[in-house]
Amino acid sequence: MDITPGCAADIDQWMELVELVKGSFPGLETAEALEEHRTTVLEFMKARSAVCAKDGGRIAGVLLFAREANLLCFLAVAPAYRRRHIAQDLVTYMLERADPQKDVTVSTYREGDPNGAAARAFYKRLGFQEGPLAEAFGSPVQVFVLKRQAAS
Repeated sequence: MDITPGCAADIDQWMELVELVKGSFPGLETAEALEEHRTTVLEFMKARSAVCAKDGGRIAGVLLFAREANLLCFLAVAPAYRRRHIAQDLVTYMLERADPQKDVTVSTYREGDPNGAAARAFYKRLGFQEGPLAEAFGSPVQVFVLKRQAAS
């Protein structure tokens, strides 16, 4: 599995993956929302803040992150590729490029929401801690924080 920056040539495959998993993400319910997401992904690609996991030439997983904010914005793995540590590899790639002196944050479903059980367990396994409750795309979420230590 190759972890590489996403580029505009990847957008169609990227969106095919998003189409497969859109039911697990608030804010991707309509064609208009998906088109807006496509535009956002292209902007992240230009900023080199989009990451793909590729199996041969096929996209198996994707990640978006905001460098300035050290924010993991979107992470998804195609159902056929789950349980192969692809999500962990994508996060590791991001963390190697994030500011080591700033905490990393991500929002996911709140405790008790079945849509978030796997994501919450995943982030906790990586060392993220539960943070404040919030709202994103009209859905109740919880922020998770990965405490970073300043480089010595």
